[in-house]
Amino acid sequence: LLLKHMTGLSDEGLVEEVSENPYMQAFCGFVEFVTDEALDPSTLSKLREKLGLEFFKQLERKTYKVLIERKIIRAKGMLVDATVFPEEIRYPNDVGLLNTVREWLVRTIKRMGRVVGKKPRTYSRRARQEYLRFSKRKNKTKKAIAKAKKAMLQYVRRNLKQMKEIVRSARRKGLEVKGRIITRLRVAERIFSQQWEMYRRKVNRIAERIVSFHRPYVRPIKRGKQGKEVEFGGKGALSQVDGFLFLDYFAHEAYAEQNVTACHLEAYVERFGKLPPSFTGDQKYGTRENRELMGELEIRESFKPLGRKAKEVWKNDRWFRNKQKERNRIEGSLGHGKEHYALDRVRYSVKDGSEIWVRAGILAMNLRTAAKRV
Repeated sequence: LLLKHMTGLSDEGLVEEVSENPYMQAFCGFVEFVTDEALDPSTLSKLREKLGLEFFKQLERKTYKVLIERKIIRAKGMLVDATVFPEEIRYPNDVGLLNTVREWLVRTIKRMGRVVGKKPRTYSRRARQEYLRFSKRKNKTKKAIAKAKKAMLQYVRRNLKQMKEIVRSARRKGLEVKGRIITRLRVAERIFSQQWEMYRRKVNRIAERIVSFHRPYVRPIKRGKQGKEVEFGGKGALSQVDGFLFLDYFAHEAYAEQNVTACHLEAYVERFGKLPPSFTGDQKYGTRENRELMGELEIRESFKPLGRKAKEVWKNDRWFRNKQKERNRIEGSLGHGKEHYALDRVRYSVKDGSEIWVRAGILAMNLRTAAKRV
């Protein structure tokens, strides 16, 4: 699992690479060279889901405990920052999202309809033709988008009614309906209600907006960066200590990173058993609450003084400038992780898959750093 993030290979490519590489086999604990496939690639996918997020958190804690005891990681001042880890999803638009829901409903209706003996009229061919006609248009006007969205809403509403009726028929006959289908059906209903509400009110924003049918937990997070006005994925609050990166907080919502300062400090104490000597972050972290917290805990912080600029030279000015330069290290680590450890595209779709992907990628990166120091 760690080699997957170290190499950036797929499950199939990784299993093939391990069967040819004695160093990877030694890393995985093989006592002798094995030329056959060590396991089936699907085992990795099943294992991730079976182990779950708590296993990866425990693996992190045990690994970092060993590195700290051997003084490979030293308890120095902490640098903090936050970033979004984008999901591997198609860029969302309302018409495309509704069409994805409609296609799943039609497939499930046909499959379950054969079992219960029903064959409702889904209008799937006509709906597909309308969607393709719209998607192939080079210039999509507001009027064309509204018209296509209205048509998709009507098709989805019809298919939802048909799907519910088939589920009721299956239960009346004593047939078991899989929990995964019921969960997907609820997501489809929620997407329809959200899109209908936005269409009716003629707005583009709504609370807890779903942008992916297969990953309904993903939320749009507005970043305001050039080329990335909005990102779709989980937001992580990270800290860097002695060149090692740690994930302290992760959520699929657009939270303010300055509000999770206490989480950073708690995570530091859990790892090193004491408070950090210094705390360095960008200007967002310099709220009055955070300044008071640092004063109470006697932690030296690198926040600019509030109020007007003093006429005299600030006594901590040189230390502050050096710390802000040092803060570039965590920016570089985040870029390195996204470039070389696939943290720019989360590809796990299992439960808590986003956080598992991020934690495994950061752990792989930290192990590489530790190996260089050893």
